Amino acid sequence: MKTSARNQFLGTVTKTTRGALNSEVILDIGGGDSLACIITNTSLDNLGLAPGVEAYALIKASWVIVTTDENIKTSARNRLCGVVSRYVEGAVNGEVIIDLPGGKSIAAIITNDSMQSLGLKQGVRACALIKASHIILAVNS
Repeated sequence: MKTSARNQFLGTVTKTTRGALNSEVILDIGGGDSLACIITNTSLDNLGLAPGVEAYALIKASWVIVTTDENIKTSARNRLCGVVSRYVEGAVNGEVIIDLPGGKSIAAIITNDSMQSLGLKQGVRACALIKASHIILAVNS
C-alpha cells in the first residue's frame, strides 16, 4: 500500500462501538498506545472491522497537533507522547518527528512559529494530538 499519509500504524482492533451513523474503532498500535477512530458504519462493514482484525491507521502529518504540555485538556481523543528525535524548519512550516516509547514515531507539520514557541528541539518531550475523525482506517484486501 502506498499513500501520501506520513503516519501509518499497523494495529489490531480491540473494540468497535456502532452508533446511529458512525462507529468508534479502538486500534491497539503496540507499545501501550491505542488510537480511537471515528468512521462511518458503512466503512466499518465494508472493511470488516471487528475485534482481532488487523488494520492500518493513516494520519496526515498536517492533521497532527503538537504540544509540550502533557496535562493540557483538549477535545482530541488521541494523545501519543514521546521525545522529539528530529525537527526541520522550512520557509513557513517545519516537520517534527516524535519517537514513541514502543519504537514507533509520528510526524507532524506545524508552523515555524509554533516550533519556536513550544521550544521544540531534539530531546524535548512532546505529545501528538489527533482527532478521532482525522484517522483513516485501511485493511489488506
